[in-house]
Amino acid sequence: MARKKNKYPLIEELEIIDVAAEGKSIGKYKEMVVFVPMTIPGDIVNVQVTNKRKSFMEGYVTEYVKLSPDRCAPLCLHYGTCGGCKWQNMPYTKQLEYKQKQVSDQLSRIGKLELPQVNDILGSEKTEYYRNKLEFTFSNKRWMTKEGIATEAKIDNPKALGFHIPGMFDKILNIDHCWLQDEPSNRIRLSVHKFCITNEYGYYDARQHEGYMRNIIIRTSTTGEVMVIVVFGYENVQKQEALLEHIKNSFPEITSLMYVINEKKNDTIGDLDIKLYSGNDHIYEKMEGLRFKIGPKSFYQTNSGQAYRLYSVTRDFAGLQGDEIVYDLYTGTGTIANFVARKSSRVIGVEYVPEAIEDAKNNSKINGIANTDFYAGDMKDILTEEFITEHGKPDVIILDPPRAGIHNDVAETILNASPEKIVYVSCNPATQARDAALLGRDYKITKVQPVDMFPHTHHVENVILMERK
Repeated sequence: MARKKNKYPLIEELEIIDVAAEGKSIGKYKEMVVFVPMTIPGDIVNVQVTNKRKSFMEGYVTEYVKLSPDRCAPLCLHYGTCGGCKWQNMPYTKQLEYKQKQVSDQLSRIGKLELPQVNDILGSEKTEYYRNKLEFTFSNKRWMTKEGIATEAKIDNPKALGFHIPGMFDKILNIDHCWLQDEPSNRIRLSVHKFCITNEYGYYDARQHEGYMRNIIIRTSTTGEVMVIVVFGYENVQKQEALLEHIKNSFPEITSLMYVINEKKNDTIGDLDIKLYSGNDHIYEKMEGLRFKIGPKSFYQTNSGQAYRLYSVTRDFAGLQGDEIVYDLYTGTGTIANFVARKSSRVIGVEYVPEAIEDAKNNSKINGIANTDFYAGDMKDILTEEFITEHGKPDVIILDPPRAGIHNDVAETILNASPEKIVYVSCNPATQARDAALLGRDYKITKVQPVDMFPHTHHVENVILMERK
């Protein structure tokens, strides 16, 4: 039987000319944009097209005809397979250059906004081991690379503890060494993996929704504290105590060892009871003399060093003199609210997650901050004209929403509240641009500051200052 002919073309000697979203790069072929992963500007490649639309195509590299002079060797053994750190093949100076360009392009192209001079991006001092939190997944069917299949006649150990393969919820790549989080992260993961294999612990099957070992979460802090949370698929006191005791005895530097039983079909643990096995039920992070308590469900920026720079920019843009009422919307655990409180008359924090609001209140208490108030609920329901009348008209509003940005109703309420300044912190310049266009009815952008929180990825944080026209 003849092999079915590929209905999409093979493009030869495509020049990669720019970067695009999701870590891909782009070339031009017959006036069409071609998105190609694993490439950087300057590469010349042969590309097999896998998806064709009216104005663009997508494909993968079949041959690197000529490598870009800007290329560098990725430092990670798992580069190109695990899906993270897609820009490891690009020097960090070039990464920053493209992130800065991304911010400018999206604000001007999507938002069609008039911009001031965009400040030079603040690069991360640490480009390796910069994360303070990682989550690893257990699987009874590890992902095999083509090289691995070629060299292993028989798969002796089908189990994996590592990261999801992009776009595949049930495929896990076993990780030997990850460059994202400092020790003892790698040692803990490898030790747990070895113990579970030696003692024949069952690993989770995401398709069948069965298996004992599900996830392990490791959090570290600049204070030297370490939190480990082990997620089991069902209750087995003997097995869980054996593993937890092994972790406790092997790693005395762990200050918080916890576990949770997750019998659901999804991996989220925010709605589950997390139990303490040994140590404290929290760790602390420090920033400019402030202490922030971090529990197992708490959100905290995953690059601690850059978080301080991000919040410093936010406070500087707010230009607080000490007599302002500040609304910190999407306050999370109140990190920004508490960070700016000492230069404000009063700070009102609003957040959807009730547990986060409790963390925010505790963080104020820990630091002796008495001029903050925090409220939990859906932003568009809480932030009403009645709420503003009750708590005072804001002089400054700080926004730090999730990637999806803010709701139209929230934007309208902000416009009606008419603060002198809006400081918008975003992890997604595209939705920030869209929202800034809505707010642009009454406000203009006067400052723009990109901050790189995630080296070797296409992600970039951005802060804009909007002042009333």
